Amino acid sequence: MSARRASPIVPLDKVPPADTSEYRPVILVVDDESVIADTVTEILCRSGYAAMAAYDGSDALETALLTPPEMLITDVMLPGMSGIELAVAIKRIFPDCKILLFSGHAATADLMTEARGKGHHFTLLAKPIHPKDLLQRVQATLRPHDTHIGTAVG
Repeated sequence: MSARRASPIVPLDKVPPADTSEYRPVILVVDDESVIADTVTEILCRSGYAAMAAYDGSDALETALLTPPEMLITDVMLPGMSGIELAVAIKRIFPDCKILLFSGHAATADLMTEARGKGHHFTLLAKPIHPKDLLQRVQATLRPHDTHIGTAVG
């Protein structure tokens, strides 16, 4: 496991729950570090999204087939199938699915360059990411479908 930069910890009780009586976009979060996948999933759920966690590419594909996501947020460096390979597979199955990749590894740049060379253009977020920044990026990526969601965090 590589060293990662420390980021400020934002307690989950500081992420206010959103009004969930309206439509909730489905987001699949994938990270082999379960604490990251679970925390991001919880933050998204508390912010009005229907988020699910998976911990590797094959579990993510299985989950997506059962509950098609509108967005995939995945770590680039996963065991077995990389996050980029997962993103390509999800886009083939669900062409309208939005993709956000995140990584804390410098080697990710080579993988992103290779993916772009094959015609895949994904947004890359650097780990660690502050929950407020993540929610803003999710909301901006899913627009115009969910402009009412994710605005509770200020």
